[in-house]
Amino acid sequence: MRLSVLGLLMAAALPATAQQLADGEIRKVDRKAGTVTIKHGPIPSIDMPAMTMVFHVQEAAMLDRVKSGDKVKFQAELRPGGKATVTSIEAAK
Repeated sequence: MRLSVLGLLMAAALPATAQQLADGEIRKVDRKAGTVTIKHGPIPSIDMPAMTMVFHVQEAAMLDRVKSGDKVKFQAELRPGGKATVTSIEAAK
């Protein structure tokens, strides 16, 4: 019991981005629409299986940091109306 409680406490102490980053590959960037198409693995934070889909971005400047073919790690959330939105993105290492 102690080990499981310790594990939960350690997970809670991690930054939110460390817990929720998903792996993906940029397929398309649409600056005019403010969207990015990502082929991604599972996104546990929003209970989403692996697929390729279009995401809105929280900040338009995110689109200047990525291009088609880039491997990335990103965080996404579902906004009102079911709008999937990338809230952070970085190059995969």
